[in-house]
Amino acid sequence: MSLSPNMNVMIRAAEKAGRTLVRDFGEVEQLQVSRKGPGDFVSAADHKAEKTIFEELKNARPDYAFLMEESGEVQEKDDYEFRWIIDPLDGTANFLHGIPHWCISIGLEQKHEDGNTEIIAGIVYDPVKDELFRAEKGKGAFVRNKRLRVSGRDDLDASIITTGAPKRNKVAMVEFLNEYKALLGRVPNLRRYGAAALDMCYVAAGRFEGYWERGINAWDVAAGDIIVREAGGIISTIDDETAIKEKTIYSGQILVTNGLLHKDLRAILANTKKAKDAA
Repeated sequence: MSLSPNMNVMIRAAEKAGRTLVRDFGEVEQLQVSRKGPGDFVSAADHKAEKTIFEELKNARPDYAFLMEESGEVQEKDDYEFRWIIDPLDGTANFLHGIPHWCISIGLEQKHEDGNTEIIAGIVYDPVKDELFRAEKGKGAFVRNKRLRVSGRDDLDASIITTGAPKRNKVAMVEFLNEYKALLGRVPNLRRYGAAALDMCYVAAGRFEGYWERGINAWDVAAGDIIVREAGGIISTIDDETAIKEKTIYSGQILVTNGLLHKDLRAILANTKKAKDAA
């Protein structure tokens, strides 16, 4: 299957930024690091990668808007039809500690005439392993040219579920620990790898059966959203079972599964919240 012009543009931008990040990763001790917030760091490499991606995409699609982790929203006009949603370095803490598990994430959002939006294309590029996950609406999901499908496991005991912990927020941390303990009693294989976009792609590839996280941003999950859906998985918010398709990437929370375990995982997490609210 031939790639669309937009997909070619996204891949070119990600691979160009990836080459720079890999060089910086090899000299991680020399990186300039600045505080961005409690428990959240940003490196000079992060900014440089975002600039590279922005310039490549801007040159190719000058009318498209941008939503970026470091630079925020950028748009030339009051309204737009297409918008790039970019995380230039997902897994920054891993990167800064020399752990080879981080990625570049680029999603393409389309705004319809009724004001609703959807992600129509996405790539997640892991330069260290040279794995490029990609998907376009209605065309399936792939890692390079290999088709992706979620796993067929329907037993929590045989599954790997991954998550992301909140930053230094006491209320959020208590909620996370309650959810983690509730799942620990049902799922022997819980993991935290520190890169949301890769967690989602690993669900799409059948490596994990599920992933959940609160305190998440649109740029963390936009590309993974369509990759998971096109691989046959299900994405929803954690708390609101009606929010299966619309606006999930902007909800600040996400639950991603192979579909077979979605109901069970939501029930466990929902019961945790109910118990908290009743206390």
